[in-house]
Amino acid sequence: QVQLVESGGGLVQAGGSLRLSCAASTRTFRSYDMGWYRQVPGKEREFVASISRSSGVTYYEDSVKGRFSISRDNAQNTVYLQMNSLKPEDTAIYYCNARSDVQIEPVYDYWGQGTQVTVSS
Repeated sequence: QVQLVESGGGLVQAGGSLRLSCAASTRTFRSYDMGWYRQVPGKEREFVASISRSSGVTYYEDSVKGRFSISRDNAQNTVYLQMNSLKPEDTAIYYCNARSDVQIEPVYDYWGQGTQVTVSS
């Protein structure tokens, strides 16, 4: 079982920046691929960014490329999402995700409670 706790959300003006953090309570943090997702009311949760467990390869949803950056600190069991040049359409609840190795069944997905990000125009 992995517990994830997000922090760093808040209200910011368009063009501003926020840094989200996600602290994981596990001794095997290095074995999880980590990701950020977001959701607005009435819509499905969508992928934002991810970072692989071993090589640190990153992936981004097209609309955040060049503005958001995901990173991880394995010594601190923490993953970050640096969000720059924020837009009103980035407003959502942001969720942290930890996923076990997809090549080993069963695959486990863990989610945080979410943190609200609101971007005013």
